[in-house]
Amino acid sequence: MTAHRGTAHFQTWRYLVVYTLFGLVALLFVGRLFSLQILQGATWVAQAVSNRTKTITVPPSRGIIYDRNGIVLARNIASYNIDITPAYLPDDEGDIQRIYRAVSALTGVPVDQGTVVDAKNIEPCTPGPGIEQWVDLQTSNAPYDPIQIQCNVSEQVAMTVREHQVDWPGVTVETQPVRDYPTGSLTANLIGFLGPIPAALEQQYLQLGFLPGRDKVGYAGVELSMDDTLIGTPGKKVVEVDVAGQTLTNLEPPVDPIPGKNIILTIDTRLQQAAEAALVTNINSWNAYFNEDRITSGVVIAMNPQTGEILAMAQYPTYENNRMARIIPSYYYQQLIQDPRHPLLNYAISEEFPPGSTFKLGILTGALNEGVVTPDEIIDAPGQITLVNKYSQTDPGLVNDYRDWYFQYNPGGLGKLTVLQCLALSSDVCFYKIGGGYPPEVNEGLDMLRIKEYARALGYDQPSGIELPGELPGLIPDPTWKRRYEGENWSTGDTYLATIGQGFDLATPLQVLMSAATIANNGKLMQPTIIHEIVDNNGNVIQPFAPRLRWDITKDPIIQDYTCSGGDCTSTGVLKTVQPWAVQNVRAGTRMAVTDPRGTLHFDFSFLNYPIAVAGKTGTAEYCDDVANAKGLCSFGNWPSHGWTVAYAPYDNPEIAILVFLYNGIEGGRTAAPIVRAVMDSYFELKAIDSAQGIASSPVTGGPSCNTYSGVGVGPSSTGICQDIYSEGPGLKFGP
Repeated sequence: MTAHRGTAHFQTWRYLVVYTLFGLVALLFVGRLFSLQILQGATWVAQAVSNRTKTITVPPSRGIIYDRNGIVLARNIASYNIDITPAYLPDDEGDIQRIYRAVSALTGVPVDQGTVVDAKNIEPCTPGPGIEQWVDLQTSNAPYDPIQIQCNVSEQVAMTVREHQVDWPGVTVETQPVRDYPTGSLTANLIGFLGPIPAALEQQYLQLGFLPGRDKVGYAGVELSMDDTLIGTPGKKVVEVDVAGQTLTNLEPPVDPIPGKNIILTIDTRLQQAAEAALVTNINSWNAYFNEDRITSGVVIAMNPQTGEILAMAQYPTYENNRMARIIPSYYYQQLIQDPRHPLLNYAISEEFPPGSTFKLGILTGALNEGVVTPDEIIDAPGQITLVNKYSQTDPGLVNDYRDWYFQYNPGGLGKLTVLQCLALSSDVCFYKIGGGYPPEVNEGLDMLRIKEYARALGYDQPSGIELPGELPGLIPDPTWKRRYEGENWSTGDTYLATIGQGFDLATPLQVLMSAATIANNGKLMQPTIIHEIVDNNGNVIQPFAPRLRWDITKDPIIQDYTCSGGDCTSTGVLKTVQPWAVQNVRAGTRMAVTDPRGTLHFDFSFLNYPIAVAGKTGTAEYCDDVANAKGLCSFGNWPSHGWTVAYAPYDNPEIAILVFLYNGIEGGRTAAPIVRAVMDSYFELKAIDSAQGIASSPVTGGPSCNTYSGVGVGPSSTGICQDIYSEGPGLKFGP
């Protein structure tokens, strides 16, 4: 009998192994899914959205800059670029080559330049790649985005491309706004220019929606200082794109860009042109007389002393900011920065010079207020005096002769003068005595600490705060400063030199003008400004003009009180004002500079028989800087000198104050004063013309002189901005 073998049974442990393996695999998948969808879900969703979403920022229109009469100083004009979008080119290679050849013939860009090394780092429109290379590069990056083949083509070329757009699919004309400066070099030192976003500021501008390589920001002048006002706010579009980058639809409602605000400056372009013409003509005339380029640079500033408005700020040399409008040419920029005259700087605020005798306005103000001298006091002014230069009270000192400027004409000097004549005739000897003392005639001089206080009260030794970049503070030294920076004690000779605006004294031309304007305005120091109004794109006034008083030296106690004895001064801790009679006597001295037969503004007949009462002060300041030293001009006792003149009118109710500074200008009364006269002539002539034409707002009172405007980017006429009479473009010369 054969035994029956039963069916074999599958061992239980094998089931466990198989189920365990399946369970582990399932658990692994579940865990991975949990990680991807739950723990990292937000990250992957964001990446998926990012892959199909594209945010496009839309650049805003930059604000326009006008002068006080509505003349355009900076605006946006169209620039045309030729673009090719690879995805929209024909499928047939022959048709593509036909388009390439046609575009090449029109633009001059070669069809094929072979392999371009490191093409990905080449900016669009730069020479090197051919059309094929540009298209191939863009095809690999973003075929639905256009690539610029040539930038800034003529309007005729742009129109030709547009006429052939049906025949040349993929080829388009892109219109971009670029900055245009109709008045060019005439106002370049004020307006400035634009440039690419600096690398150090890229993140800051990216957060605001601006793109490096596309958007531009201010690099100088008002374009820089008022960049936040002019630049506007970018718009935004959020769109869905496919894998090739083609736009499919808007995912969010588009946000329109907000244009930058428009700025109306206090400048009168007509007066600006007159100032530049007078400056350049006189510099050229003197240089022709000397048969060399002796006077190398200069600046003219005109201000309304009652409001602080800058009516003109012209300089020589300057630069052409239209050459910076699209790109900043390297060769031109290097030429400018290597010029020893520094034409890129605004001479009015970004250069410091010894103020010379213009500084005497503050000295006499302090001397009268402190009782150092009285208005009717007589001071002897020989051609030179002997003074002892001491570094301390116990120092026996060295005896030095200090000459008056008049010594070269008459060694006997100016003779006995009243204190006001000392100012009018600009006697250095008088002011040596007043500033440093000269017993027994002047027992106790004003002294350096008090000189500094009164100088600061008139605007020296501190930035003015005008709305322009790069302003320097100037320098009125004191003993602490000299020990810290020169490594030696203060000397009595330092005080004597500082009294006449020499030694270590430094000031910007604007500070010198402010000091005279404060005296002209009976002690009121107005905040200098070049901003008249800010308006939006619809013509609504955002920021109206309002004169701002910094302080009134006759009412605001801003001057530190000192008690002085034997050349040592100690602060009492009390602040005080200037007596109004002291300011009035200084004003009288500035008027006497014109009316006295020996006055420095009467001397060369600059304002002799002038129909309007004028007052002012001249200055001549010796110097020795790197430029003069390189030319061998710094010979001891015969240093070169700068020329200054500042004047204001009408004397009883001043509405304009004008300053002229000439680098290496010899004597202010001879070289600078005639320029002041010419600018003052132009000012009152323009005022008469405006009055004759029935224009309510003159260059003095402010505001537009007409009420229509047809320029670009400005809304209706509630601003009263004038028609753009400079629409012909840069390089045109304009008359009143």
